[in-house]
Amino acid sequence: MAGPLLWQNFKVLVTRYPIMRGMISYSLIWPTGSLIQQTVEGRRWGESANFRAASSSAHLHFHPTGTYDWWRVFRFSMYGGLFVAPTLYGWVKVSDRLPLACPFRSNPNALQISSAMWPQTSLRTGVIKAAVETISYTPGAMTCFYFIMSLLESKTVEEAVAEVGKKFLPTYKVALSVWPLVATINFTLIPERNRVPFISACSLCWTCFLAYMKHLEHHEVDGAI
Repeated sequence: MAGPLLWQNFKVLVTRYPIMRGMISYSLIWPTGSLIQQTVEGRRWGESANFRAASSSAHLHFHPTGTYDWWRVFRFSMYGGLFVAPTLYGWVKVSDRLPLACPFRSNPNALQISSAMWPQTSLRTGVIKAAVETISYTPGAMTCFYFIMSLLESKTVEEAVAEVGKKFLPTYKVALSVWPLVATINFTLIPERNRVPFISACSLCWTCFLAYMKHLEHHEVDGAI
């Protein structure tokens, strides 16, 4: 009896507080992206692992030998659930419900493209919305990603700033090539009932790319893109 009751209370919670659904979604999507990227990188399941203490920090770091870096996965989960979800939710509230925020809808099937600002769903309005999204949200999101994730790796503020300086522009160039197209397709060609899974799949692919970029050495960035 306790199981169904807990499940019912959980459904009520995520319905009443849409931000909770977003936090749960992104705390799963982001570590999944990291796991996929590590799999492509060549890491596999295994039992052997080496532990070492970082010389510049009292924190203990987990460094698997040929296996998945679970601390990296954990960092992606924390960042996705505790930072990306709340900030994206806040951005959505300000931007008159732009469709990137699908996980935060009280009713995903009621996702409305026809806002007061852009009443029609057309190619033109899709392009405009994609441009607004790319200019208003993406730069800050990328800067925060590289900076905060570097701090979570116990890097110094100076190292985090250097990470942003080296990787922001190459990543943003890719975003300019990808997300306007994705957003335009989502706004104009995808039926409303399918927009949630479509944008979620695209977000997962993008998270895999961010995981790849994050763990490139600085001297590897120029040749990677």
